[in-house]
Amino acid sequence: MIERPHVLLSAAVSLDGYLDDASDTRLVLSNQEDWARVDGLRAASDAILVGANTVRADDPRLLVRSPELVAKRVAEGRPGQPVKVTLTRSGSLDPAAQFFTVGDAEKLVYAPPGVVTGVKATVVELSGLREMLADLHARGVRRLMVEGGGAIHTQFLTEGLVDELHLAVAPFFVGDPNAPRFVGPGAFPRGLTLVESTRLGDIAVLEYHATPEPSDVDIQHLREAIALAENCPPRTFRVGAVITAADGEVISTGFSGDGDPANHAEEAALAKLEPGDPRLAEATMYTSLEPCSSRMSHPRSCTRLILDAGIPRVVFAWREPSVFVDCVGAETLEAAGRRVIEVPALAADVRRANTHIPGVHL
Repeated sequence: MIERPHVLLSAAVSLDGYLDDASDTRLVLSNQEDWARVDGLRAASDAILVGANTVRADDPRLLVRSPELVAKRVAEGRPGQPVKVTLTRSGSLDPAAQFFTVGDAEKLVYAPPGVVTGVKATVVELSGLREMLADLHARGVRRLMVEGGGAIHTQFLTEGLVDELHLAVAPFFVGDPNAPRFVGPGAFPRGLTLVESTRLGDIAVLEYHATPEPSDVDIQHLREAIALAENCPPRTFRVGAVITAADGEVISTGFSGDGDPANHAEEAALAKLEPGDPRLAEATMYTSLEPCSSRMSHPRSCTRLILDAGIPRVVFAWREPSVFVDCVGAETLEAAGRRVIEVPALAADVRRANTHIPGVHL
């Protein structure tokens, strides 16, 4: 499994799924509120990617516009602007495009060998999306924002490389078959879940997350993890964990307080295996609760322990509620290239075991 950035695909579309009309004038699909929202997404990203067609057609600057957001990035020890990224097969890029000439952000161009010359950017001679994402991850990019165009959207979505999809839907139709569409034909994933919808004037912003479907075996082992939580003392979150090898064999189990009162379930299960156990490289961690991303009782969170163990796949039932901390375990694992499957259909069983915690309700 490649290590790759967390990928957020963002686009504004008409009601009938167009990115623009066929005229020479750029069609405005957003409003000021939506532009501010997109600026926030850019500021939270390590890099912004558009295809070469978008560089040629729209001449985007790909900058964070808000001085406050730029200052916040700098205060956090990050560059003021995200890295700019494009990819091209033909190498047809104008060195005078704003992608290259505006702003002091690092600029990366991914292309086949020998096709790109004369641009002020780092040219990386790779052409596959997965290879590009692996290279971006190696360069420190953990969150990548993809902003088009339609061919790029189609490639990322059909290859299953999108973790979040944000669509701003404008309140009108285009209806022109010659205009560019949000996506072209392809075999698209079916496991997208709507997690939030926001009204910004007459624009609807829809946020979807990729949610791979769990298998029957996943459900079985996750139920086993939930059952293990019954062994926990009712003092804090009651959580169970099961680790399986590639062939589905259960190689370890644990629950909160197992072996040590401070142990978390995932921690307890991992502690029963030898460090570097080769089975972990193809293992699945089943845990009733989203792995913690920060904790007071241990220098490493369960998310960190899972990453350090090299486990490539995590299945959980219930996202940790914001009772003690704001957990970003699932997002952190996804950003590190791990496959994360949430099974909200079993979340009620986990909540039921934890109603002793203030703020947790069925």
